[in-house]
Amino acid sequence: MEPIRVLFVNHTAKAGGGELALRLLVRHLDRKLVQPQIVLFEDGPIAEMLREEAQVHILPLAAEIQERRKDSLDTIRIRDLLQLSALPSFIVRLSRMMERLEVDVVHTNSLKADILGGIAARLARKRVVWHVRDRITEDYLPSATVRAFRQLARLIPHAIIANSHSTLDTLRGPACASPRARRDSITVAHDGFDFAELPAPEETSQSDLVVGLVGRISPWKGQDVFLRAIHRIHLEFPGARFHIIGSALFGEKAYADRLRTLCSELGLDACVDFCGFVRDIQKHISTLDIVVHASTIPEPFGQVIIEGMAAGKPIIATRGGGAAEIVVDGVSGLLVSMNDSEALASALRSLIADASLRTRLGVGGRRRVEDAFRIEFTAAKVGRVYSELCAR
Repeated sequence: MEPIRVLFVNHTAKAGGGELALRLLVRHLDRKLVQPQIVLFEDGPIAEMLREEAQVHILPLAAEIQERRKDSLDTIRIRDLLQLSALPSFIVRLSRMMERLEVDVVHTNSLKADILGGIAARLARKRVVWHVRDRITEDYLPSATVRAFRQLARLIPHAIIANSHSTLDTLRGPACASPRARRDSITVAHDGFDFAELPAPEETSQSDLVVGLVGRISPWKGQDVFLRAIHRIHLEFPGARFHIIGSALFGEKAYADRLRTLCSELGLDACVDFCGFVRDIQKHISTLDIVVHASTIPEPFGQVIIEGMAAGKPIIATRGGGAAEIVVDGVSGLLVSMNDSEALASALRSLIADASLRTRLGVGGRRRVEDAFRIEFTAAKVGRVYSELCAR
């Protein structure tokens, strides 16, 4: 049997969480069953990474559309987006590329790709799989975008993959009306971890205990909550250091500047390090003693959580969204209320003061990822979606 020819479509070439998850997925698909290709709407860092896994095509998208943030669509509806002058010709060119490449399935990997790639694939008479990695709800997207996207989910995809049950629930909406796709074409496939990328343990001479929050600098990632939690406890643990790992993307430099000001105002400059963008995040995680996730709204999934757990690090995560599907509270990590610096401070205090608790939760977290969140499990589940779709 010939492999199923799958074209992955992603709008950006920036190395975000969804793009890194795509790289791992493509790497681990069974090449006897799936022949992957990729199209991006721009060139950039993730394109170089993806070229190591499959053939990559670049089809440039107009900057006015490419640079529009998904959380800034409150003044424009999706149908208005589709009327922008550059879009019709772009969709036609994308559709013709799909025909020329003779693919069997088009797998879209981002909100813009779901819409633009989905329409193009329908024009080319291709099977469409939407991989939904964003929560389709008003705390994450403008309400007009939420309503439109839920309607399009009933019209465009033949199959839907969600990165968590939480994400899928938001796509269905409060009335829990399933998208038009048949129920057996709706799949939850949690993102997975590649244990082959886990760095070997290194001998370290650091004596200070190090706590790190990993994630891009953004208001909903909760770096400000982390700073306020540190302010509550840092005098109790003068030997502890705290890392904020990540950089501002998508026009969020003003928030990054406010964080540094807040850090100074709270008197934390001596114990907090802003590490900026880190290319080898797994290597940096290996130097931490505790990993913190402090998002103030539910995460669609929470890739950094499984990365920390896979490294055997005790995790503190905010309860809700995909995080609650990953962490078993008290067994593989600690869950705390969102946007609650006092609860986060209490969890930090417990872990910093108790080495045995850190060890127990670290072991439990690693075991949880080994049992439930390997990338091999993700790739096998996605491969079955293609097979079942093509069989129909």
